[in-house]
Amino acid sequence: MALTPALYIGHGAPPLLEDPIWSAQLEKWGQNIDKPKAILIVSAHWESTPLSLGSTVTGTPLIYDFGGFAPKYYNLQYPAPGAPELAPRIKSLMNEPVTDQPNRGLDHGAYIPLLKMYPGADIPVLQMSIPTHDPEKLFMIGQQLAPLRDEGVMIIGSGFLTHGLPFLRDFSIDATPPGWSVEFDLWAKEVLDRGAVDELMNYKSLAPGMPYAHPTVEHFAPIFITLGAATKADEVPETVIDGYWMGLAKRSFQVA
Repeated sequence: MALTPALYIGHGAPPLLEDPIWSAQLEKWGQNIDKPKAILIVSAHWESTPLSLGSTVTGTPLIYDFGGFAPKYYNLQYPAPGAPELAPRIKSLMNEPVTDQPNRGLDHGAYIPLLKMYPGADIPVLQMSIPTHDPEKLFMIGQQLAPLRDEGVMIIGSGFLTHGLPFLRDFSIDATPPGWSVEFDLWAKEVLDRGAVDELMNYKSLAPGMPYAHPTVEHFAPIFITLGAATKADEVPETVIDGYWMGLAKRSFQVA
């Protein structure tokens, strides 16, 4: 059986759902991948130490962790099946304590892209926290999770390739991207194309556009879990979505 892909996705804010271009890109992506048995997603919006797993119940509740948007976005639903069997399997793979937070629902970094990629909400979904921002540590976590790909589990890191919200001046969807966003995006593309993960890990000192591209780094951190889950030497990330949204780089890729 072929390895289930590992993905890094720019998840966007709720208005992504109204963007015909980005919505169509995510829908097509979901259609072009063999349907996974389950999804393990790591979102920029859940930072918790020690490593934690969220709700495993069917119809996991949603967290409306955003503000200032239209009321309709606070009524979104994504009643995916729970993944109770996946939690103990993850714990068996990890070389560190893993805790349960059974009341923790899916945040918008998880369900916004899934609403477009898998609108039927018929794939079990489990969310895992980001326990650290250390790239090497996150890469190691991805390596430990990699066997799940042999078992039909899709591993998704959900963030945003650039996320300098404090430095944006135009919040329209088709805003001209700032120079720092373009520079960081193109640098990351070139590094990813070469498979130079060691360089990517040193993005704080090597990447142009810093620290504007990531004044805080939680939206970039999930990329290292995705890359750690790439177990074969020939698994070079393949960009599936590129371009900009509100001037931020929405570059998203898969391995395998």
